[in-house]
Amino acid sequence: MHGRRRFRTTAVAVAAVTLLGAGTLSGCSAGAGRPPAAVTGTAPPATSTAPGPRAAASPSSEPARASWLGSPVSVAAVGDSVTRAYDACGLLSDCPEASWATGTDQAVNSLALRLLGPARVTTHSWNLARSGSRMVELPEQMARAAAHRPALVTVMTGANDACRKTPDLMTPVEDFRFFFETALARLREESPQSRVYVASVPDLMRLWSTGRLSPMAREVWKLGVCGSMLADPQDRGPAAERRRARVQERVRAYNEVLAEVCAKDRLCRYDGGAVFRFRFDGAQLSPWDWFHPSRDGQARLAELAYRRITGP
Repeated sequence: MHGRRRFRTTAVAVAAVTLLGAGTLSGCSAGAGRPPAAVTGTAPPATSTAPGPRAAASPSSEPARASWLGSPVSVAAVGDSVTRAYDACGLLSDCPEASWATGTDQAVNSLALRLLGPARVTTHSWNLARSGSRMVELPEQMARAAAHRPALVTVMTGANDACRKTPDLMTPVEDFRFFFETALARLREESPQSRVYVASVPDLMRLWSTGRLSPMAREVWKLGVCGSMLADPQDRGPAAERRRARVQERVRAYNEVLAEVCAKDRLCRYDGGAVFRFRFDGAQLSPWDWFHPSRDGQARLAELAYRRITGP
């Protein structure tokens, strides 16, 4: 992100520590989305099926690429603060124009901007994500997306399910699966032909290892940013290492669920773990919280999505 270094001053650090407050991945509940809606039902037990191929199968009578994507005329985005570009442009605020999915910032070159072009991105794309949301909210977001009958829906959520105050508060894997399955079912009820791109949950351990050496990051993280992973970032004792490993294991389990459920839907394409594997460094992290993607990070996410969506 251009000019990144000039923001990392004592003044910004003080402002961040003063204002950020305790929070999860999103930092706050700002955003265009509505509050979570109750989803009734009992989550079924998690299946033990191993993850299948990450790309959805397509009918044998059509070329795979044309069947899955074709020429999209609209894009809807659901998820959490990453899709809202929280802290990408300023402290404690969403910046949807810099969103990897539907943003209009030419420097980010969002997925919608690449697929639809500048003339259509503002009229044929919808950012329905909400900062602070977890998987339990996805069915409601997906229902709202379905109302637009979008050609493509992007999904990026799950980090807040792992980023809780303590590991004991993380969303159980079986619940995570249930709400993701419910979300896809909601979409299919109203918009059965929509394609779906599902991004993997980021590598939270990598974010910890990247920011833990920064004095500013440590001060901001003390306020509760992803406490399950980032609390006491310099503690390398056995208990702290076990805590971080537990969170990392849960993130991997979430990604397995995303892959498995998506593989059952021929119009769904998982990113194959591309976001999880991406090695965010200081340039791709917000200078205000050292956790959310910066504009540069948002641009990298857009590129990863575009390659996966338009690839074979």
